[in-house]
Amino acid sequence: MSWQVYVDQTLIGSGSVTSAAICGLDGSVWAKTGIDISAAEAKTLISSISGDPSGLYSTGIKIGGVKYTFLRCEAGRSIYGKKGSDSGCTVVKTGQSIIIAVYSGAGITPGACTKVVEQLADYLISSNY
Repeated sequence: MSWQVYVDQTLIGSGSVTSAAICGLDGSVWAKTGIDISAAEAKTLISSISGDPSGLYSTGIKIGGVKYTFLRCEAGRSIYGKKGSDSGCTVVKTGQSIIIAVYSGAGITPGACTKVVEQLADYLISSNY
């Protein structure tokens, strides 16, 4: 399956994600829909998950030029952010990539977005990605 299919069918097709991207750990964009993420933004997310995320408290999480308030980080695994009352982001690291998902709009909950992204990440990890 292509990376674009994972983004379009698994993430956005779930109805719990409005835009998403999968990037390599070098910051390269493998697939994206609705997000114009830069390699620099991806690298910042990767280093924050892998190392010290405390800088995100002051800078926020930036995805496609949009700033999300940093909520929390599970070291080595994931970062969560929020923008306003009905949008936010979930970023999860796998062995070779990061999955970046944004949800926006009434009716989509942070938990629903997180569940879809975490499930895809677990699948990719089990497939050595």
